[in-house]
Amino acid sequence: MEHRLEVCHWFTVDTFTHLKHGGRVSGAAAAMGTALQIKPLLHVDSEGKLQAVEKPRGRKKAVTTQIARMEQGWKPELGKSILIGHADDPEAADMLKERLLEQFPDSEICIAYIGPIIGAHTGPGALALIYWGNNR
Repeated sequence: MEHRLEVCHWFTVDTFTHLKHGGRVSGAAAAMGTALQIKPLLHVDSEGKLQAVEKPRGRKKAVTTQIARMEQGWKPELGKSILIGHADDPEAADMLKERLLEQFPDSEICIAYIGPIIGAHTGPGALALIYWGNNR
């Protein structure tokens, strides 16, 4: 319990379809984001609210942005475990894992599927990076 606010999670979605259906973005924003291939970097803040923090264009840039956030706030002294969650996109999860191991070779990385509850909100292609840190 004492470290619960030190669990950092940054995730991105592949399309805006499910965010639009869930009322998280407007139809116009979804159409524009899709046209520009924006893969928003999202997280749930300390108050439990979903926040769009950055708007990288393309999957590779989104992964680079996730890793940059981790680099800024990772606290390996709390634990070197890193969780990669994906919604039916094991290739993207493997790509993220490879990039993480290049930058953080001492990390312990586990890949898991995102469950149906979160997956219903994010849609296929969601990619989450979860670690111990100070930039929740």
